[in-house]
Amino acid sequence: TTLWGRTSSQGFQTLVEARENQYLRLPKEIILTPVLELALYTAEIIIIAISAQQLRGFCQELNQLPLSGKTLVLCMKGLEADSGKRLTQVVREEIQAAVEVAIWVGPGHVQDYVYGIPNCMVIGSENIAVTKSLVDNMNSDLIRLYYGQDIIGNEIGAAAKNVIGIAAGMLDGLNYSCLKGALMARGSREISRLVRVMGGNELTVYGLSHLGDYAATLYSPYSHNRAFGESIIRGESYGNLAEGVATASALAGLSQKYDLELPICNGVHTIIEQKLPAKQLLLDLFLRPIKFEF
Repeated sequence: TTLWGRTSSQGFQTLVEARENQYLRLPKEIILTPVLELALYTAEIIIIAISAQQLRGFCQELNQLPLSGKTLVLCMKGLEADSGKRLTQVVREEIQAAVEVAIWVGPGHVQDYVYGIPNCMVIGSENIAVTKSLVDNMNSDLIRLYYGQDIIGNEIGAAAKNVIGIAAGMLDGLNYSCLKGALMARGSREISRLVRVMGGNELTVYGLSHLGDYAATLYSPYSHNRAFGESIIRGESYGNLAEGVATASALAGLSQKYDLELPICNGVHTIIEQKLPAKQLLLDLFLRPIKFEF
């Protein structure tokens, strides 16, 4: 196994120098290199975990190297902000070689895994043989993997739960954490409608990639998106990456494209983009005119 990172990354340099960071110590068998070509030379499976908004540019870098026959596994959860495209679509548009593309999504934080606390996740692709091969190779007692059957639903669900996570953080900041139950129920329903109109299976939203990841995203102290939402309420800056910010922008575009009401996602986007007071907007979401639940 080879781990590649940029020389400009302080996090990668820390691993090179100490072979450990605030989360874990790397086994001696793992090779570290800043040379992308060396990392890809013998690789059959390439696991990509970067900011979703950097993916298109990174794919253009990969095009300079031999990729034919390899499998790319995307571990980030997001949508391209400007286009609203799923990340597998971005890869298919940019990568010129014949490759397989898969996603790895679902709940779990490294802070738990390093203490041996297990969880469940999903791997999916458009090729079921690739899905099964990846699950067979990666499955362990620590991470129980399931076969993903709906790549559209799993990608949209995994990305959108980060936006719901930002909303949860805002509720925490307002001391309205009791509304998270309503947020989970209405948020998953909202995203299921989007998945359906985009051609996926709306039931996928109630699986591991979205609803199953709510505990890790809406409640965990390790969740960057929840912490980002709380920082907005407190008027504080937040230094870590919160993928839900760009995803909220993408979902606002998809809401217009499909003429579909996404009140929670659009509300989060409006609060972030227009810097509006969150309290009244969030309360309005849950105190809307009375209607049947379903």
